[in-house]
Amino acid sequence: MANKHRLVVVGGGFAGVALVQSLRKADIDITLIDRRNYHLFQPLLYQVATGGLSPANISAPLREVFRKQKNCRTLMGEVTEIDAVQKWVAMGDQKIPFDTLAIAAGATTSYFGNTAWEEHAVGLKTIEEATEIRSRVLWALERAEISQDPAEIQKLMTFVIVGGGPTGVEMAGAISELARYTLKGDFRAIDPTKVRIILIDGAERILSSFEPSSSQRALKCLSRMGVEVWSKGRVKQVEKELLHVDRQGNMEELPAGTIVWAAGVKGAALGAKVASATGAAIDKSGRIPILPDLTLPGYSEIFVIGDLASVALLKNSDEKKFVPGVAPAAIQMGQYVGKIIQCRLSGNREPAPFHYFDKGSMATIGRAAAVVEIPWPKLKFGGFLAWVAWLLVHVSFLVQFENRVLVLLQWAGNYFTRNRSALLITHPTELVDDPKGTPRH
Repeated sequence: MANKHRLVVVGGGFAGVALVQSLRKADIDITLIDRRNYHLFQPLLYQVATGGLSPANISAPLREVFRKQKNCRTLMGEVTEIDAVQKWVAMGDQKIPFDTLAIAAGATTSYFGNTAWEEHAVGLKTIEEATEIRSRVLWALERAEISQDPAEIQKLMTFVIVGGGPTGVEMAGAISELARYTLKGDFRAIDPTKVRIILIDGAERILSSFEPSSSQRALKCLSRMGVEVWSKGRVKQVEKELLHVDRQGNMEELPAGTIVWAAGVKGAALGAKVASATGAAIDKSGRIPILPDLTLPGYSEIFVIGDLASVALLKNSDEKKFVPGVAPAAIQMGQYVGKIIQCRLSGNREPAPFHYFDKGSMATIGRAAAVVEIPWPKLKFGGFLAWVAWLLVHVSFLVQFENRVLVLLQWAGNYFTRNRSALLITHPTELVDDPKGTPRH
């Protein structure tokens, strides 16, 4: 009896999970490797960062996800080496052989070469970063409550978000609602409704990937929520609770108690190992350019999918554009590779080159406010209807049914009461020991 085909999938994000699930009936052996033991729904991390949801609401243990999929084995660990010739990946001293390898390691926050900024401006890609932002936001207000220095209080009650994409816009709106409604009346010396929230973006308008009318709609909504938007603002330096910003040619120093970085992403560090093992290129964003069938040049058995992959949109010949790093694209890539593997095993003709079906874009700004764009039929709308659409779509992407129910219940409670269930400052011992510091995870 011949040995079963061995598929190794590195990464339990949207692409990796979609690939494994698409092969649930295949007669193969699948090994899924991830540094974490859970699948994380990153689009809702900003709600963890502002206390609306708990980490468990948007996470699903991988072993539980694949409990009934008997052809899948999950391993928690980090891939330290790849041998594309001998066909194995290493987790420390353990070598795991493969016939087909799918790299779905995702992306991390990019500080555009300014790694020293990471200590002072927290990204939003992991649960640890989300809970750290939550701690910093709440700790800044706690410090302001006990401070006697007006300048210090003003700084601590200033929150800056760098990056005007969907993550930055959603984060700015959530902090505004947290301070102006949820925490209203909770303090005695300060008034949280007087916080200053600044959203900085280097482009001419926020949500630059959306149509100008949607950007303008979002801008008006943020303005009503008290958020200052600094367009064409470029951060030149980030220090502890201080930014140096080139604001349309004028340099400004901006003290802030909390700085959130939502300005860029880059491919995961594993991409460098893949490049070293295969001779693949890496673009300026740390992503790996791949062939139209999502394989590496010269290695038809190695796929790169998800945020680590740089995939050109085939229909755009005049202006070169790429598949966006969003959850629907990652899911489609995973499902596409699953079809290719099934065709290869059955001897059938492989599907046509990967084609990304753009189902649309959406971003929520706050309570009953969002913008939605659907390319076909060409449709743009906002307000309450867009917000409901955003809710339903995001709930549908959650992997587990239990999470969908829990998130819907939390959102219903938040909507009617404006309360948030997870307003916790974690690691309180560190804060007591270092009252002037910031919480670290």
